[in-house]
Amino acid sequence: MNQTVNQTMNPRHDWWKQSVVYQIYPRSFQDTNGDGIGDLPGITSRLDHLQQLGVDVVWLSPIYASPQDDNGYDISDYRNVAPEFGTMADFDAMLAGMHARGIKLMMDLVVNHSSDEHEWFRQARSSRDNPYHDHYIWRDPKPDGSPPTNWEAAFNGSVWEWNEPTGEYYLHMFSRKQPDLNWENPALRAEVYDVMRFWLDKGVDGFRMDVINMISKPWNADGSLPDAPVVREGFLQPSFPMTCNGPRLLEFLREMREQVLDHYDTITVGEAPLATITQGRELTNPETGALNMLFQFEHMDLDSVGGTVGGKWAFKPLDLRDLKATMTRWQEALAGQGWNSLYLSNHDQPRPVSRFGDDGRYRVESAKMLAIFLHGMQGTPYVYQGEELGMTNLPFASIDDCRDIETLNFYREAVIQRGESPAQTLAAIRRKGRDNARTPMQWTAGPQAGFTGGTPWIGVNPNSVEINAEQAYADPDSVFHHYRRLIELRRRYPVFVHGRYAQLLPEHRQLDVYTRTLGDQVLLVLCNFSAEAQAFNWPAALARDAAELLLGNLGGLLPSGEPAPESLLRPWEARLYLTRVASA
Repeated sequence: MNQTVNQTMNPRHDWWKQSVVYQIYPRSFQDTNGDGIGDLPGITSRLDHLQQLGVDVVWLSPIYASPQDDNGYDISDYRNVAPEFGTMADFDAMLAGMHARGIKLMMDLVVNHSSDEHEWFRQARSSRDNPYHDHYIWRDPKPDGSPPTNWEAAFNGSVWEWNEPTGEYYLHMFSRKQPDLNWENPALRAEVYDVMRFWLDKGVDGFRMDVINMISKPWNADGSLPDAPVVREGFLQPSFPMTCNGPRLLEFLREMREQVLDHYDTITVGEAPLATITQGRELTNPETGALNMLFQFEHMDLDSVGGTVGGKWAFKPLDLRDLKATMTRWQEALAGQGWNSLYLSNHDQPRPVSRFGDDGRYRVESAKMLAIFLHGMQGTPYVYQGEELGMTNLPFASIDDCRDIETLNFYREAVIQRGESPAQTLAAIRRKGRDNARTPMQWTAGPQAGFTGGTPWIGVNPNSVEINAEQAYADPDSVFHHYRRLIELRRRYPVFVHGRYAQLLPEHRQLDVYTRTLGDQVLLVLCNFSAEAQAFNWPAALARDAAELLLGNLGGLLPSGEPAPESLLRPWEARLYLTRVASA
């Protein structure tokens, strides 16, 4: 059904501000035909889980036809469903099931690049004179025969791949099987807009746009691309700083909005590596921007040593003060001028309870604390599948257990090419590898966690015997029911959506304490990011006698049976209070 609305006559809708989004990674959600790969009928069969949780929107990772070089982020046909996931009829049934439950669907739009098996690229690589040649980015070698620039691809190696039929290199910021699309070409942009209309006219409610701030490249006046500054002697140089937030980005996205998005009632979020606060305001401003919100990565990079050969794999312990500073900058800068997305995990990130919490003794407590920390801020919260169960990273026994192209390439380059320690490299993969988020959803304590009747495409976490949805439903104090209560509070109290944010303890190393204020209501958020009890003083500016505890992650009694002191936050404790400003 066409959802066209005349945005020039109706106010711009902002239902997505009140929403909570749940991301499904279809390959790992639920398999119904026993091939070990999650599918669309599997998603349909589990929609009651989402309805019970209370989410408003599903973000569905790619289900398009694809050779699966990068698990579906290499698309060979934007208008068809990959056979391993099902059929278009299966898609239509899934969408109808979501809408019947009041859940909207946000598709993944991957248009910085396509698959090299897409018909556009098959045509483009055949001849310089082919009409599709200009759909992609081609350049001749340098005079010495070397690739056009010194850029390194996201999955290691050069961003340039030689194409013998045309005697040129083509650009690929990711895998060599993911050639970058040429957004300078109006014909390419028109093709993209047609693809968007195809899905919107089927009833889809919006798009998450993959690495969308890379579509505008930094062209020199002569049509060449510049070399990257040398920050690592003897290596290819980081390419993301060269291609993120290019000169025509806002122009392209405004055109997309005018041509497509303004004619539908949509939710849009752009994945934007290296986006600055200024760019965040510019892109998400409701009047002059183009998107509803961004996925920025500042907080995701705080536990990595930037500028090193290891990149994201070079670990450093998180300093809570840095996390608070980053979140506060974005909260304050976008207030009234744009909108934040709130996330701690997705298909590209390790499990948050293993990364930012304690996935051992305090798994349940820290998973709940992280939920309160995130959902208390202003923005649209995102829940990645399994996060609502407190799922953890998988202790991969060897590189043979891994499936992700980024991980496999990193291991090969680190161990085989540079001679680094296999044990240390595997330790980095266990900590930061993308496969941590891609292990099958843990539904039951039974074989293969209830995910499949066959052999799963990637191993199931052994702790599924203890951590699974069936167990969580039965336990009223589970992580699942904690998330459900948080989502209910968001619907009940507008302060969660519209309240003004203020950080109260920016320099504390273990506590995060902040407020959200709307009218005479104040939401006070208390989070202990440590395994040690922390003293807490009630803010003098807030009325203690009017405070109502909306939600906590620990009971009101100590193990001894004594009441827990309100002036002490126990290990990984979090509380949400509703109060008001104290009388003068």
